[in-house]
Amino acid sequence: MSSQEKPDAIALLKADHRKVEELFEKFEKARSDRKAALVKQICTELSVHSTIEEEIFYPACKGKIEDEDLLDEGYVEHDGAKVLIAELMDSKADGEFYDAKVKVLSEMIKHHVKEEERRSEGLFAQARDAGLDVDDLGERLMARKEELMAQFERRLPPPQTRSFTGHKLVQGEPLDAPAA
Repeated sequence: MSSQEKPDAIALLKADHRKVEELFEKFEKARSDRKAALVKQICTELSVHSTIEEEIFYPACKGKIEDEDLLDEGYVEHDGAKVLIAELMDSKADGEFYDAKVKVLSEMIKHHVKEEERRSEGLFAQARDAGLDVDDLGERLMARKEELMAQFERRLPPPQTRSFTGHKLVQGEPLDAPAA
């Protein structure tokens, strides 16, 4: 693809997936003094990506793709990731469970990416099969992405969930192993 060509919607979203996968790999190998910066980058990329999918791509798919359940699952998967993003953005890199939260977020994202990118049944394949104008969508996604990246560069806002209803949780202490 030349620099003049704009990526279609699916190419743009897949490129986002590859970038985040690469950032997770860097995190796994990173020294502790680099982890917080990588997590901020991961959380920013994921926040922007989920926002453009939810505002533009998912609504364009609604009523057109074969398996509409994939859209509902996508929203819920995004919201699950947003909970971990909020936790990570409010934590210190040397805090308890920090690395575990990043690992679980990585695994959640891998599952989500697999669902979207599956060859014939995935969301992206169904969007193409439905004849969505992926070029126009790509331009809209890119414009919104650039806007959000500029906005989030200053400060990442608290994640906005779309499928979670806001339950009250009680913070407890981790359980120690039972005495033998």
